[in-house]
Amino acid sequence: MPAGGPSIIFGMIPTAERLALQSRLCLGGLALASRFLLAPLAGYTNLAFRLMVRRLGGVGLAPTDLVNARGLLHRNRKSLELVQSDAADQPLAVQLYGGDVGELRAAAQWLAEQGAQVIDINMGCPVNKVTRGGGGSALLCAPTQAVDLVQGVVAGVRIPVTVKMRLGWDERRLTAPEFAREFEQIGVAGITIHGRTRAQGFSGEVNHAGIRAVVEAVERIPIIGNGDVRTCADAERMLSTTGCAGIAIGRGALLNPWVFRQLAAWDLGQEPPEPPTWSEHVDLLEEHFHLHARLRGERTACLTFRKTAGWYSRALRPGRELHQRLMNIASLADFDETVALLRERAARLGLRETATAAIPVPAGPIEHW
Repeated sequence: MPAGGPSIIFGMIPTAERLALQSRLCLGGLALASRFLLAPLAGYTNLAFRLMVRRLGGVGLAPTDLVNARGLLHRNRKSLELVQSDAADQPLAVQLYGGDVGELRAAAQWLAEQGAQVIDINMGCPVNKVTRGGGGSALLCAPTQAVDLVQGVVAGVRIPVTVKMRLGWDERRLTAPEFAREFEQIGVAGITIHGRTRAQGFSGEVNHAGIRAVVEAVERIPIIGNGDVRTCADAERMLSTTGCAGIAIGRGALLNPWVFRQLAAWDLGQEPPEPPTWSEHVDLLEEHFHLHARLRGERTACLTFRKTAGWYSRALRPGRELHQRLMNIASLADFDETVALLRERAARLGLRETATAAIPVPAGPIEHW
């Protein structure tokens, strides 16, 4: 049984009580299959990854990568690739960012016409290239602009509009509760709150009390907690200490794409599935890359999969040489040969389980990200 598994959790909150308290997570009129959501991650939550997570099961919503509204309106090739979807990628949620209300509204309207079912506005990304244009967490410092921007999008579409934000710009400006109250009044369907400030980046611990303050600031819309959830024990702590209606998981899902299936089973009072074996993790790596290559083409897939391969490497412990090969894949044949070598190494060493690895986060001053 994995650390933090059901034997610990069920001792904290009896199954019947937890199920009685649980309600199905809805965003406006859209009911989600579970209250565990994939958090959008720049460079990672492309269509191939979303389809893989959905196939593994347990995820209630799998939004796209962050998409620049202006780029989408200009039909920029990269922006269009980010919103690529298919029939299995449902319900489709697209996360937009930008600082111009007209552009955000027009982009949201176009997406709704194309079949998007949720528009998520990013007010949490701390990366400089997003904030310097007035988007992401920079909006936390511009309350009037932020409210006008969100209100313009809500008024412009008939599908649910949500917001993902941080607790504030820094510890002196924890503005998320005030924003949440305003957003509820103008018709936002739900809010995801990362329990850190922009100044923190991904350092320090998630502030559960801060998330709870956001929960208490609204009357009816769901607040979704985000940050540092990797296990059932982490989820229980987030839900019980904050009162949030659901949980969004980002980097934890990169390291363990099965996490949503495990949490959904726990949430229903069932025994969570056993952790994937080493071999199952390699099978997923293989399936994931080949799907990505079919969707994006061989050359683009090789270049864009390298960051994702690093997360697989953390779990598979392939050794220095094979790690370097994974990080420098040049063709489908090269990838397939590397996977064959991985399996040979595992057979030789008798590997059966994946590693419990730390989750890497960006380093250095936030302004340089």
